[in-house]
Amino acid sequence: MSIFTIIKFYKSVMQQLRRNRRLRTNEAIRSLVREHTITPNDFLVPLFVVEGKGIKEEIMSMPGYYRYSLDLLVKEVKELWSLGVKSVLLFVKVPDNLKDNKGTEALNPDGLMQRAIKTVKEASPEMLVMTDVALDPFSSYGHDGIVENGYIVNDQTCDVLAQMSLSHAQAGADFVAPSDMMDGRVLAIRELLEKENYKNTGIMSYSAKYASAFYGPFRDALDSAPGFGDKKTYQMDFANRDEAIKETLIDIEEGADIVMVKPGLCYLDLVRDVRDAVDVPVAVYQVSGEYAMLKAAAEKGWLDHDAVMLEQIMAFKRAGAHIIASYFAKDVIKLLS
Repeated sequence: MSIFTIIKFYKSVMQQLRRNRRLRTNEAIRSLVREHTITPNDFLVPLFVVEGKGIKEEIMSMPGYYRYSLDLLVKEVKELWSLGVKSVLLFVKVPDNLKDNKGTEALNPDGLMQRAIKTVKEASPEMLVMTDVALDPFSSYGHDGIVENGYIVNDQTCDVLAQMSLSHAQAGADFVAPSDMMDGRVLAIRELLEKENYKNTGIMSYSAKYASAFYGPFRDALDSAPGFGDKKTYQMDFANRDEAIKETLIDIEEGADIVMVKPGLCYLDLVRDVRDAVDVPVAVYQVSGEYAMLKAAAEKGWLDHDAVMLEQIMAFKRAGAHIIASYFAKDVIKLLS
């Protein structure tokens, strides 16, 4: 018998011995060998807050998602806690009459964000509260920074973002989440928090935030679309990959405790790259446009909403995300339970 015949025979035998489908035979074995699982602990839940009372206002471009007044925010936070959610990310919709070019209202100790932080902590003291730190909801220009002669200035904006973060910490926030992409803002925030003895207030930095067309519904939710131009002079070019690592490593050096990639689905390669490059927790944000696309396709009957939703969430986990910010969080948790 030739050596080739022996090899052929051996391969034939091994093909019969190695049947990978044995591990897919039924749900019991699939569950037993599953590499990744989703739990409530994976989620950071974004919440939109508005002034007023008795308001639970659906966002037109985000079906099934709402803006809450503070009194109804209490009920929502308690429900989330009962589902096992332990962290929320707060955003506020600011009335137009309170907007200006310097984000003055962002520093108001009795502002909507500051009251929202206190409301969540009173409703659920153990809930981890993270807060959005950027000027666009407070800006008359809808940009993430102060505008001078049509340009978003960097260093003056960082000073305001640091003061804004300190105000959130004083109101009781556990983490601040700068989403602006100004250079040096993490360092400015960290130094001021340290100086004012808020050493335990964490920073979750939007380290790799891309200039994306997927943010549209979010800007509807907060009425924060830019009044002129776009955000490409500070948010990242979506054609760039290596730049994400550079930005992320700088934020960690400046004091970020958690780093984020945003958006999610079109940037799974960046989630994996960042996870491989850093030794801090990595978050990913499944943004409003990603949410809206699935809702629209499911409404048309083109996609199975729940099946695709779970597949998307698992993609983030499989790519390496420790934390998933998602508008689907409640739906996923209820479905899995």
